[in-house]
Amino acid sequence: MTYRCLYADIVGDLFHHGHVRFLKQARALCDRLIVGVHNDADVSAYKRTPVLTMAERIAVIEGCRHADAVVADAPLSPSAAFLDALGAEKVVHGDDLSPEMLDYHYAELRKLGRLVLVAYTPSIATTDIIRRIGGRLANGTL
Repeated sequence: MTYRCLYADIVGDLFHHGHVRFLKQARALCDRLIVGVHNDADVSAYKRTPVLTMAERIAVIEGCRHADAVVADAPLSPSAAFLDALGAEKVVHGDDLSPEMLDYHYAELRKLGRLVLVAYTPSIATTDIIRRIGGRLANGTL
């Protein structure tokens, strides 16, 4: 099924091929993909502080051919009213979240059938990149 417009939210720190794959999968489902980028304070409240600032993350995501528009300060839990204001039919997320976390962030949208899940890329994560850099710093190979 092809949607007219979808919304995807993302941290997008240290933008890597897993992020690109997520946005590519989301964009393949629609004619227009709007990508919301969470701000540093919101992200820091539930995981580590991003390495890149929100402005830096936005600049990279704007350069990704799969993103048609970028929204700063994206809410961690988008509502139907938020999607409606953007003209988006549904929100897209990776299938890596537990049912409890999906309900925490997307309960209203799940109930309304406005959540689409795409395959998560388990072979790469920003935290893995940070660990890789830390390891190389520690053993003097960076």
